[in-house]
Amino acid sequence: MYVWPCAVVLAQYLWFHRGSLPGKAVLEIGAGVSLPGIVAAKCGAEVTLSDSSELPHCLEICRQSCQMNHLPQVHVVGLTWGHVSRDLLALPPQDIILASDVFFEPEDFEDILTTVYFLMQKNPKVKLWSTYQVRSADWSLEALLYKWDMKCVHIPLESFGADKDDIAESALPGRHTVEMLVVSFAKDNLNYT
Repeated sequence: MYVWPCAVVLAQYLWFHRGSLPGKAVLEIGAGVSLPGIVAAKCGAEVTLSDSSELPHCLEICRQSCQMNHLPQVHVVGLTWGHVSRDLLALPPQDIILASDVFFEPEDFEDILTTVYFLMQKNPKVKLWSTYQVRSADWSLEALLYKWDMKCVHIPLESFGADKDDIAESALPGRHTVEMLVVSFAKDNLNYT
């Protein structure tokens, strides 16, 4: 459990858009150490952190991140991608879903999008802000999004100051190839930079 390069880039995007976050309902999926969710909470969003309900140690890491950052108001829930659980059903409609480097194992992509699609059904205006590290040219997230009636806009890293080797004085993301996407239902009009 450590901060991945994608988390730093997504946190930078949140910081760049910090003025739009107060009062927004934000859910981080696959949160791990929760850097993006913690930044969103520090910027005034109403944050829920989630990781797999099958990995209680991951949920404990989320709770510890909240404690260390003095954020007792942040909720932590166990959500397993692709499973409709009580915790998933109980979530209120979200405004933003954060996903930092969850598109790692191609066999998980459908389960992740099943969960995101369910949340988009609750609030068709929700946006998925996602960063992922390009690891293989053999798969295309865009084709899978089309299948799920979603679309994405690639956000250039330089548009929010994330094209440097040392974002926030961190050695991450370094020389990793990180992509930033904003995903929505295909019928929604996206205009983000």
